[in-house]
This record gives sequence, C-alpha cells and structure tokens, in this order.
Amino acid sequence: MIVTSAIIDDLSREPPLSAIGTSWHLYTDRVMGGVSQGRMVREVVAARPAIRMVGDVSLENNGGFIQICLDLAPDGEVADACNWAGVELDVYGKKEDYSLRLRTLDLTAPWQSYRQGFVVEPKWRTIQLSFNRFERHRTETPLNLRHLRRLGIVAIGRVFSADLALGGIRFFV
Repeated sequence: MIVTSAIIDDLSREPPLSAIGTSWHLYTDRVMGGVSQGRMVREVVAARPAIRMVGDVSLENNGGFIQICLDLAPDGEVADACNWAGVELDVYGKKEDYSLRLRTLDLTAPWQSYRQGFVVEPKWRTIQLSFNRFERHRTETPLNLRHLRRLGIVAIGRVFSADLALGGIRFFV
C-alpha cells in the first residue's frame, strides 16, 4: 500500500489514531537508559484540538530526548511523498527549538534520520519544512521520498522543559 494523501493528521480520529489510520507514540531516552520524562496527551490548546508533548529533557545517563512519532503507512509499508515539497505542521508551545525527523526504508540503524529544526512559539503557527532542507544524520544515503516510513517530532540535545502542541500535519506542494 502506498499513501498519497496530503493530510497526515488533522486530529479527526480518536486518539492515538491519526487521519491516515496509524497511531501516534511517545518515546523517551529511557529506551536507552536515559532519564528524560515525557507524556503525550490529546487536549484543547489555545482553543484548538492538539496532540501535546510535554516533559523534561535530561542529559543524564547519556540521554537527552523525548519524541512523538507516527508511522506514515500501516504494517511497515511506505508513503510516497514525491508529489510534495515538504511537511507542514501547525504548532504552538513554549518558545523552544524542536526537530522533525524522517525515517525511510533505506535506513537500518535507529540513530539514522533526516532532520530539520524549527522553533515553536506561544501562538498557533504553520511551519513548512521543505524536503530539500532536511539534513542527513549518520547516513550517506540521500533522502528517498518514495520510501518514507516514519516521522518524529523531537525535543533533544539540551536540558529543558518541552511543551509542544501539534494541531495538524500534512504534506504541502
């Protein structure tokens, strides 16, 4: 199955289901022995339904992240994003730096990804992240838009209290 819809999630389904039928998940550095704490909730933020990621990022025990992520197709299949220019997010939160991470079928190690940073502010904003601006992380493999498997929104790399609300996410032209 190949996903071609521009909408990734519009929060129209019961949590944790996305509009495309896959489920949102929260992961922290505790999967590797870190001590960061986080939670993911569905709630109304500034008069808008949202998925909210909140928590404390800690660098102790070689940790340093919390993230919410979503498979872009069910059962390990891929999404083909070749017809799109990038990913668009509606975000709100405490003014901090975050990162959108993409994973493809071509990546084999959990630390590999394609990344682009963005800043959240305490007002609803739509942020567009163009595919041509994603940077490779620990891989030489170019980003193959026909092989997208997962995306993640990550609070990472420094000690801080994360608070990000996501009101929608989609591909854009």
